[in-house]
Amino acid sequence: MPDTAASPVLSIEVEPFADSVVVRCHGKLVAGVTDVLLNGVRPLIPNNKRIILDLSDLRHTDSTGLGALVRLYVAAKSAGSSLELTHLSQQIRNLLGLTHLLDVFTIIGENRVKIM
Repeated sequence: MPDTAASPVLSIEVEPFADSVVVRCHGKLVAGVTDVLLNGVRPLIPNNKRIILDLSDLRHTDSTGLGALVRLYVAAKSAGSSLELTHLSQQIRNLLGLTHLLDVFTIIGENRVKIM
């Protein structure tokens, strides 16, 4: 069994581009660790028109994690920026669909192309 105590539940990597930034999320976005995402992304909003959350290595999220995504979406929208999601796992896609948020977020595919 893997030792989860040694590694953080959630970590992020920030990769800046011209007027956008990609934030790669690793681990689980669950209660108790949402501040890692919120505190890592909020400062990026004023200086970037486009923030892309790459969820390819996000294994699980719960309702608290979903709330963090919504808070970031609202903060970005209020600042005139966009928050976009890419590489959603089936669990996260199902959660967004179940809560009717799949239509709220902009979901993008490969090469940062929007999926309609």
